[in-house]
Amino acid sequence: MSTAISQTWYMTQRQLMVFARQPAYAVITLIQPVIWLFLFGSLFRKVVELGGFGTTSYLDYLVPGVVVMSALSSNMWAGMGTLEEIQRGTFNRFLTTPVSRAALMNGNVVHNGLVTALQSVVIVLLGLLGGADYPGGVGGVLILVLASVLLGTVFGALSNALGMLVQERESIIGINTFLLLPLTFLSSAFMAPAQMPAWMRHVADFNPLNWAMVAGRSAMSAHPDWSVVGSRGGALLALAVAAVWLSIRTFRSYQRSV
Repeated sequence: MSTAISQTWYMTQRQLMVFARQPAYAVITLIQPVIWLFLFGSLFRKVVELGGFGTTSYLDYLVPGVVVMSALSSNMWAGMGTLEEIQRGTFNRFLTTPVSRAALMNGNVVHNGLVTALQSVVIVLLGLLGGADYPGGVGGVLILVLASVLLGTVFGALSNALGMLVQERESIIGINTFLLLPLTFLSSAFMAPAQMPAWMRHVADFNPLNWAMVAGRSAMSAHPDWSVVGSRGGALLALAVAAVWLSIRTFRSYQRSV
């Protein structure tokens, strides 16, 4: 176990070095969240007057949604990196070494989790500068960041598995494009559940994106409902473990096909 962990960290460092050499990428990934945060925050600022948002500021409500959406959109493309590693022959060269097969997959997942955490903190700080208020304090923010990392782990691991299965960029792009908008709008990202149609609320109850939003918003509120935080967070953790297991199994299937 200790060997697998150390090898996973080595593979994570390899990914982090690539990220550090491309600082412009970190800035570019924040452009869309900033647009969501301040453009939508200004456009729909009066929607809170409808009630059910739990706050008088739409920006307060929107920040957790933007954090979680950013985690989803950035991690859904993890499979593109996996596909690139396959096409360059990097994975095949690693297969000739004694490195743990789980480390090969989990290094990418841990890297994405660290980047997601950094991105989430930056968005929370931008919201704070824009006038958002977080009654739950630092603890609530940390739970929101953790929820976004777990969600990112789910979709990052699934994207890695998809990259090894289809091994085509067009397929990954098509599947991600198909899923991104339904997952986003069938959640409480922009609208309070009380203002959503009944069928949409029921669908949102099974949406992992919404689990992360509900857990984060509750933790950041003045009176957190810890049972909600625990149930949604536990569901995300279980789903993340299952997704990581699936990506490792998929990698072993790819290994046998080489």
